Amino acid sequence: MEKWSAATIRDFRKTLLDWYDEAGRDLPWRHGRNPYHTWVSEVMLQQTQVNTVIPYYENFLATFPTVADLAAADEATLLKAWQGLGYYSRARNLQRAAQQLMTDYQGKWPRTAAELEDLVGIGPYTASAIASIAFDQVVPAVDGNAFRVFARLLMIEADIAKPKTRQLFTEIIQPIVDPQRPGAFNQAIMDLGSSYMTAKNPDPAHSPVKAFDASYRAGRVLDFPVKTKAPRPKPMAYYGLIVHSPAGYLMVQRGANEMLTGYWSFPLVLQTDLHADDHQPMTLAADIAALEEQWRNDYQLPLKLTVVGGQPVSQTYTHQRWHVKLLMADLPTAMPLDFFPGKWVPAGEISALPLPKVQEKMMQRFAKQQDFDGFREN
Repeated sequence: MEKWSAATIRDFRKTLLDWYDEAGRDLPWRHGRNPYHTWVSEVMLQQTQVNTVIPYYENFLATFPTVADLAAADEATLLKAWQGLGYYSRARNLQRAAQQLMTDYQGKWPRTAAELEDLVGIGPYTASAIASIAFDQVVPAVDGNAFRVFARLLMIEADIAKPKTRQLFTEIIQPIVDPQRPGAFNQAIMDLGSSYMTAKNPDPAHSPVKAFDASYRAGRVLDFPVKTKAPRPKPMAYYGLIVHSPAGYLMVQRGANEMLTGYWSFPLVLQTDLHADDHQPMTLAADIAALEEQWRNDYQLPLKLTVVGGQPVSQTYTHQRWHVKLLMADLPTAMPLDFFPGKWVPAGEISALPLPKVQEKMMQRFAKQQDFDGFREN
């Protein structure tokens, strides 16, 4: 690993911040130093690209202008505002932390990274970003960009997939952070990591800090950062049941112990739950017969299922990749749902519910295959 002298560190700070002042991205959460704005943006930016986040951020702030508004929001409004961003636990943790701020801190923000980490869902990176940007605390915000930038600049060989490596990078970067402008320094590293020092197709030859880039001089840019591969998401095969009656479509709300808690979707049935013996996979026809029998016996709903054309709908989550085969059934009357934990929702009202991405994909596939346009908002 390369080590910098005090003079090199001073030169790096000046070079980086001069470039940032001239070419830094103009992002809505950078207008001012409101900790609430920084917090919401940083949480949204986890696992999501900047261009995708901007309209969600603006809508979220319009819906919940203050921490107090977020703390007092009902769940349906919260989930609707977050709909499409995925990783829905982020929204719930935002609200829980907002409630914590209002209850335990009387609406006043902690001003240090260590104190901010006491808030629900705020980890070391987000805490450091808020503390440096909003409160000028001299701490590095170590995220994927910082890992990549400093691993290349200093040729750090440590595996960033290992939890202990974060502390190593924090200790290495801490003396490099500009003590006068720590927030701008951290945001400049974010911009550098998303432009000249991207994971793929970086442009180190034109980087404003190429003179400080040891990996560029060594011709080893793509060797850094060192990262062992994460396991592939586990494939999960579901049937998505599109059940229609004169009262609308059958919808269920995801439970507290399920992924996508609180969101609404067509009923989803794990295919393996229909198999009495995993060593003897059932055919599609046999699965349909088993589903029809189950729904008739358990829910008193006499379905006659048919296959919706097209490939299964796919949706990837951190640890799972869902493949949803669509089946449909039409009931001539709106059967009572005394034994089924769902409700009939008219087609035009479905879009008003908080819906996960997989539900949107199921509706789009169904509409395309059936030449149907009835899920749009009225």
